[in-house]
Amino acid sequence: MPKIVSINWKTFEKFLLYVGCTFVRQKGDHRIYSRDGLKRPVVIPRDTELPVFVIRNNLRILGISPQDYVEILERI
Repeated sequence: MPKIVSINWKTFEKFLLYVGCTFVRQKGDHRIYSRDGLKRPVVIPRDTELPVFVIRNNLRILGISPQDYVEILERI
């Protein structure tokens, strides 16, 4: 299994936009994204570094495997 490390929130935002999510709104320092077919929105905090558990939880919501996530990050 590929190792997921913490990354900057802007990099994760680029990933979200690449996989088809759209920015919906912002409440405080949390940015909320949505995509057709998701049961719940993807929420990321605007911290400097996103913790691994936030990335893993959002990948689970998106239905993307960690391996696919790492491959997509290498492309963008």
